[in-house]
Amino acid sequence: MPQECTANILGEMPDNLLMIGPPGSGKSMIAKRIPSMMPAPTLDEQLEILSIHSAAGRTISGEMTWGTRPFRAPHHTVSDVALLGGGTIPGPDKISLAHHGVLFLDELPEFKRSALETLRQPLEDGVVSISRSAGKITLPCAVMLVAAMNPCKCGYLGDPKHECRCSPAEVQRYRARISGPLLDRIDLHIEAPALALAEWRSGKPGESSAPLRDRVQTARSHQHARFHGTTITANARMTHAQIRKHCTIDSTLGNLLQQAMEQLHLSARAYDRILKVARTIADLAATERIAAPHLLEAIEYRSIDRTVFH
Repeated sequence: MPQECTANILGEMPDNLLMIGPPGSGKSMIAKRIPSMMPAPTLDEQLEILSIHSAAGRTISGEMTWGTRPFRAPHHTVSDVALLGGGTIPGPDKISLAHHGVLFLDELPEFKRSALETLRQPLEDGVVSISRSAGKITLPCAVMLVAAMNPCKCGYLGDPKHECRCSPAEVQRYRARISGPLLDRIDLHIEAPALALAEWRSGKPGESSAPLRDRVQTARSHQHARFHGTTITANARMTHAQIRKHCTIDSTLGNLLQQAMEQLHLSARAYDRILKVARTIADLAATERIAAPHLLEAIEYRSIDRTVFH
């Protein structure tokens, strides 16, 4: 994944990411590195994290250190209750324990359809409501969903070095396990191609987490200043009215976005989400207005699912 793409993802946190690529392309490694590139949680965020872990009967020291963001990676066999929370006495579980951090779903199509569909509303609202006979509770779950999947069941569709063993019908069934409404809530769709052996052997060092985190922190500082006096802390949480105020584009860019929406058959929800991502890309470039390159890059992040899933 390009380094500037990683920074764009984290600058928009807590929005959601889907990586598509063959086995061994580094999808899981990238996901596990993301918390180290995120800005440290604010005091209020850290207190919320502590409160949720305390309610779940967990200790921070055993799972994470002060000043880091949570990372949860449930296995694809996880039940709906274990993902959202519940039990006889309702309490937090995987999605709430990842509050202000990362919820990583590896092998996304292998998760139960029912478990994935229960994520739709919590991802949209940032809270999860749990009702049981013993009572009802509402818990925060402002997570960054990071998901990874292969392009097909065997993993080698489109790989020039491996032959795909899947029939067209098998490929379609594999991809159909992820519903359109869930996919529509994932703003960034990234291809993760396998690296050639020469690239692995080159020894060329990649950029470390620290400079990426610094760039993300600078962009987040712009966002904090923009939303001063409100409860919003990041572009990803802008309301419709705030999008209209802070994500203005001229008529030329408006026509470009409309054309992309029509060609990619995107929903009305995607329109606002593309503008929010474009606003973040502009923040990372330290520019006041959204320009054509920012908008085109944001659109590109939404185009892969239309080529992979249709």
